Amino acid sequence: MLYPDQFGRDPLFPKHSDFAVVFKDELAGRGVIAYRAFAKGDVIARMAGHVVSEIRQHTLQLTPDTHLFDPYFSGFFLHSCSPNISLNMVELTVTALQDIPANSFLYMDYAETEDVLFKQFPCSCGAPNCRSWITGRKEIHNAAMAQPEMLNLNQAMR
Repeated sequence: MLYPDQFGRDPLFPKHSDFAVVFKDELAGRGVIAYRAFAKGDVIARMAGHVVSEIRQHTLQLTPDTHLFDPYFSGFFLHSCSPNISLNMVELTVTALQDIPANSFLYMDYAETEDVLFKQFPCSCGAPNCRSWITGRKEIHNAAMAQPEMLNLNQAMR
């Protein structure tokens, strides 16, 4: 199991034989790779972690005031505007949105679960429907504030 024993022994918890958190590249950092194939509609894993009251990197929103801090598995799902997984934050399950071949990274849409992100960022997913800038579902695009060099450039042009 990827989760420590303190979370119990749920048979749906991710197993080392099925998943790993690995380094993808300099841009994305670490992500979850599935070592085996999953069919569209499969519940592929259950999530666990620590419930915290603040947004952190690697948290997923449970309610407007609580977040799941999961530094073992789901906190490392990568973003795509065309994801291959969906998260149920009530049942804490992960479902395949499409067939997922073995040795594929797991991608979620961060706006599916988050009202506000820990940090907005430019998207490089390459999907035809790419939003270019990733925010939580209740946030406005804040590229200039997230990239001080853009703010300085805009001020210099005035």
